[in-house]
Amino acid sequence: MIHFKSCKWQNFLSTGNDPIEIKLDKSPSTLIVGQNGAGKSTLLDALSFGLFGKPHRDIGKMQLVNSINQKKTVVEVEFTIGNQDFKIVRGIKPNRFEIWQNGNMTNQSSNMRDYQKFLETNILKLNHKSFHQVVVLGSSSFIPFMQLPAWSRRAVIEDLLDINIFSKMNTLLKERNSKLRDNLSDVTHQIDLFNTKIDAQSKYIKGLEALNQDQIDKKRDSIETYKSEIDETFEESKELGKNLTSLISEEERNHKHFMERMSEIKSMDKDYKNQIKTLVKDARFYDENDNCPTCEQEITAEIKVQKLDGLKSMASEVQDKMDILKKEVTTTEKEGVQIGNNLNKLRQRQSKINSNNEKIALLQKEIDKVQTEINTLSSQTGDRGKAKKELSSLRKTKDKATESKLSLVEERTYNEVIGEMLKDTGIKTKVIKQYLPVMNRLINQYLQILDFFVAFHLDENFNETIRSRHRDSFNYASFSEGEKQRIDLSLLFTWRQIAKLKNSAATNLLILDETFDSSLDHDGIENLTKILSTLEDGTNVFIISHKGDILENKFRSKIEFFKQKNFSKIA
Repeated sequence: MIHFKSCKWQNFLSTGNDPIEIKLDKSPSTLIVGQNGAGKSTLLDALSFGLFGKPHRDIGKMQLVNSINQKKTVVEVEFTIGNQDFKIVRGIKPNRFEIWQNGNMTNQSSNMRDYQKFLETNILKLNHKSFHQVVVLGSSSFIPFMQLPAWSRRAVIEDLLDINIFSKMNTLLKERNSKLRDNLSDVTHQIDLFNTKIDAQSKYIKGLEALNQDQIDKKRDSIETYKSEIDETFEESKELGKNLTSLISEEERNHKHFMERMSEIKSMDKDYKNQIKTLVKDARFYDENDNCPTCEQEITAEIKVQKLDGLKSMASEVQDKMDILKKEVTTTEKEGVQIGNNLNKLRQRQSKINSNNEKIALLQKEIDKVQTEINTLSSQTGDRGKAKKELSSLRKTKDKATESKLSLVEERTYNEVIGEMLKDTGIKTKVIKQYLPVMNRLINQYLQILDFFVAFHLDENFNETIRSRHRDSFNYASFSEGEKQRIDLSLLFTWRQIAKLKNSAATNLLILDETFDSSLDHDGIENLTKILSTLEDGTNVFIISHKGDILENKFRSKIEFFKQKNFSKIA
């Protein structure tokens, strides 16, 4: 059981730098009053933030920081569980989260999320939703049990009955099954590999056993054939290579002389053509001009005839030289063609020699390959016993892997059965079914005390069936807000009773936030007061209300909140 002792906060919501501390176990019943905005409900937000790191109301975490001081927000919650004293310290600006046990701070090596999970799982053993279902009934953003979705209702009941251990076991089982699937996949893969190796080794041994000397002799005969072909090819290359280098050199020199002579001929031809152009130009000059353009003397007809005859004679001589040069070009080109043909023939011989060399190299590779095969065949014949030993070893290893696989399959089968038991429809449902009659009986008892005479029934899926005196079937949403409030109160007291029976989420603290101010009529308020007066010893009830004048004499102590210079204080 969690016994809450105190809650203290500073720079939290409307509370300033002067801390407010409320002793939670000082009085059996305490009325908290004050004007709107004075800070009455701050206790709920402080408890929720201190224990779970989130406000009770639907506001952002940073909105919890006092808007005037804007820093050093700190909440401290002290409680005991058994003989262990705990204090939770949580702050904003700077961020702070500490768990103290018997005066010593627990290890903070993990991150904030894991640290919070440690607090909820190992110390409080309830989460934010479950805490508010058994400790708080409020009119702010609190969501009553009947307004929760089905999975949230189940989570609350599992916490109350302390059967969420089966959910954790199911999670661990899923992780184990995941590893099991990986191991099974690995073993199956190994067995497949062993089967492949065994097949290959068996074929290898059969190949060894099928070997005989005829195969080796055939391979040796092929080597002799390759050698004979190499000899023939070598002789051919030897014949083709006689004087080949000197002949190629000689023809290359002839080709060089040919190219040089052709170059000279082209140069001479160009000179002759230039001379002809010059002579033609000079002849045109004498044909077209009667006076010398330089000295302006008259060019007589005799001089023109004399000059033109001389130019024609020179042109005739140049033309004769060009004719001789043309004949020489024809002769030289024939010689060049012959030189080219000779070179081509010699290069074809060289090419044939190169081809023969490549052929010899390929034949030698084939000889080496066949010789390697012969060596392998010879060595394999002696390795037959070794190969059989390796085959036997592979089979033994495969048998071990098969046994391991069978063991894993058997474990998987057991885990599947366990998984079915740990599902929501398994053990947890059976436990819930055992407690459902007790829950329904308590809910209906509290409804009758609150003068709400209906038959309320929850099934194992936490769906409600509500029947009136006339046996008409309703659900939670069918009723007025006052009737819903009676149902919510009945559920709250029922969960506290169940928690006490299981000692799972049992606590001394009960907070009713403006419950008396909301939808309850006068009779409902009187009946609720009766229920509160019958609560077991050690229960500390806090009632937050605006109706201080009506409720003041109904409770043992009173705390009044007021505002002073925009900061909340308590009287």
